[in-house]
Amino acid sequence: MEILCVSHKFPPTIGGMEKQSFELINGLAPYTTVHKIVYQGDESIIKFFYLLNKRILALLLLHPNIKVIHFNDGLIAAVSLRHKGYEQLKRVVTVHGLDVVFPLAYFQRKIIPQFNKFDKIIAVSTATREASIDRGIHPDKIEVIQNGVDHSLVLDNTLAIEPVLTKYGIATKAEHLIIALGRPVKRKGISWFIKHVLPQLPSDYKLILIGPFSPTSTRKEKLLYALPSSLRHLTMLFLGFPSDQKSIRHYLRDPNFKDRLQHIGKIPTTDLQCLLRHAGLFIMPNIKVAGDMEGFGLVCLEASICGATVFASDIEGISDAISHQKNGVLLPPEQENCWISEIKNTLEHPSLLKNRSEEFQAYSLGHYSWDKMVRAYFNLFQSLIAHS
Repeated sequence: MEILCVSHKFPPTIGGMEKQSFELINGLAPYTTVHKIVYQGDESIIKFFYLLNKRILALLLLHPNIKVIHFNDGLIAAVSLRHKGYEQLKRVVTVHGLDVVFPLAYFQRKIIPQFNKFDKIIAVSTATREASIDRGIHPDKIEVIQNGVDHSLVLDNTLAIEPVLTKYGIATKAEHLIIALGRPVKRKGISWFIKHVLPQLPSDYKLILIGPFSPTSTRKEKLLYALPSSLRHLTMLFLGFPSDQKSIRHYLRDPNFKDRLQHIGKIPTTDLQCLLRHAGLFIMPNIKVAGDMEGFGLVCLEASICGATVFASDIEGISDAISHQKNGVLLPPEQENCWISEIKNTLEHPSLLKNRSEEFQAYSLGHYSWDKMVRAYFNLFQSLIAHS
């Protein structure tokens, strides 16, 4: 069996979908012959999409034994609906969340229902599957295969935290740190947490934000905020723009949060691992945002693998990555009293916190891996060929 994998989300660009695409394509290689057409930034994305049909047909001429073509997200799958010349292949698409719920009326009414033309649709979480079915995808067409996680994130326990704290000017004790990680988009709920939860926690606890961040307003941001709100929302979702960045910037400048909040930007992986291992908590307080969703809580899993105690909202795809009291704590989204009481209770018992983080880490290691994900994809591809 030979497979063609097609993706416009691939390294060197960094992100959850890029990571999943990379791990899938490279992970399939030991099981079968894999060919790929991926976007790596060496041409415009418009040119990549424009030439995609032609490139697929050219590759099929060179490798006539290809039986399955896999599109790694809903956008590139939508583009492929207009392709011609390879109807003989079994066609599979993976949907991640936003590529299903994106709130453009034409996309919802005209494009998503056409996904039933694919031989199989893979959803990265139960929430993504349900969102797809709600939009007209036949339940028999869609199967859940959860993402994996990188086990190499497990850190050597002997590495000291003090040099890392000094490096980033963090004066707070490690066990009093609360860590949040990732792009500052609205659905992540970081500005909600800062406003509603952080002020009610003990004053010696500090929230450390990590990831890409612009401390000043950019030209693109100013242009986006000049748009009407509905168009701005659509544009930010499509571009993956950090829609919560403006609010977070406001709190960072607020003197009331001077000793409670710090953004240290993107940092080396080893520093991140060390902070997650030794910090009090990792949080992912997602909130409901119309037209957006968390397809799978990969960041939560990565934090758990690093040894962090994860507190996350029980919402959307996060609930596939975190099992309550097994590899983290799930809390109702936007219920500040619940978040405050649970965090206070946990941080007041540091010995229990350490035991829980170790138990949570062991569960994540035992239940999630990239190879497990890859084998599930391979078995699905084999089944499609066997029934053709």
